[in-house]
Amino acid sequence: MVTWRNSPFYSKFHCGIFCGKDSGVQQPLPAPLLAPPLTDTGNLNVYVLSKDLSISVNTEKWPYGQTFFHHPADRFSDGRLILDFLAEEFGLPFVEPYLAKKGCFRQGANFAVAGATALDPTVLKQISLEKPAIVTALNTSLNFQLNWFKELKPSLCHETKECRKYFDRSFFVVGEIGLNDYNNMFINGLNVTQVHHYVPKVVDTIANAIKGLIYEGARTLLVPGNVPMGCLPTLLTSESDEQSFYDNRTGCIRRFNMLSRYHNSQLLRAIKQLRVKYPHSKIIYADYYKPLINFVKFPQRYGFTSTPLRVCCGKGGKYNWNSSELCGMPNVSACHDPSRYIFWDGVHLTEAAYRIIFNSWLKGPYAQPPIQDAHLH
Repeated sequence: MVTWRNSPFYSKFHCGIFCGKDSGVQQPLPAPLLAPPLTDTGNLNVYVLSKDLSISVNTEKWPYGQTFFHHPADRFSDGRLILDFLAEEFGLPFVEPYLAKKGCFRQGANFAVAGATALDPTVLKQISLEKPAIVTALNTSLNFQLNWFKELKPSLCHETKECRKYFDRSFFVVGEIGLNDYNNMFINGLNVTQVHHYVPKVVDTIANAIKGLIYEGARTLLVPGNVPMGCLPTLLTSESDEQSFYDNRTGCIRRFNMLSRYHNSQLLRAIKQLRVKYPHSKIIYADYYKPLINFVKFPQRYGFTSTPLRVCCGKGGKYNWNSSELCGMPNVSACHDPSRYIFWDGVHLTEAAYRIIFNSWLKGPYAQPPIQDAHLH
């Protein structure tokens, strides 16, 4: 979740809040952000340390952050993420991770945690076919993130009128989320057909989070869909499907991309219903799927290499990725020019890819409506 004061309040679930400076400039003011690892700016590191978990977070290691920050910056990329480009567009500082409990959260707060799910871990445990269930999700799901926002809200505003004025110029980002839910289901023995049955449950959870934010005062929300999971180098490396299961145009696994498209269609349907129910709120659908598919189909059109599914930072194999030698580990190096790659480390994207996607959301055609047409004031 992200909030900015005197500019639209920006919020992302995995959550983030941006608060603009008290400059009198009528810019959008970002608010709570609920999202996946695509938007985490340090919450996972803080969470792991606070819970004394034996999890290695490679974003604190080189070459993460090399392109823009020139040092590891708690981002799963070589540089800036979409929310960083959004902050720059609004003339605001980069958002701080909420769990770090530092800085002025009226200038911004991010609730996103890498690995977060829409569904609570207890729900995912019930879905499992494995006994006992293998639940990799932490207590960082949408419900937890929404509660963190409620915890922060009293420091942003107090009375109803004050909060209405504050959040009227706020911008909330809810997602991308859902990918980790489906991955958890696969780990626990479900096949793609079985996972399809749970997509409405995941989407309903996202819709309920949006309702919760609107109830708390959100007026402008950006809700990204899922990426084409059948194109992720991590999944492509772990699967050994017959050639007929791959899309000849992209090299991606069709059944997983069908799952992503189904999720996105259900999410867009839910958003349209919410627009009717809450006509005074503006809910923007942001498409990750189409721009990424276009990158893979026509990589050189966007300045990427002719082998678009290979990762920049990894080691070995057809896709330059394997689970025992991950980006950030010793003897694993990055490519010479990350701007020529779509994928940074197997799941997450490069700054170059994020920049193009952000511009397609800002000006169109991959946001409904484009961010710049949201009439934030």
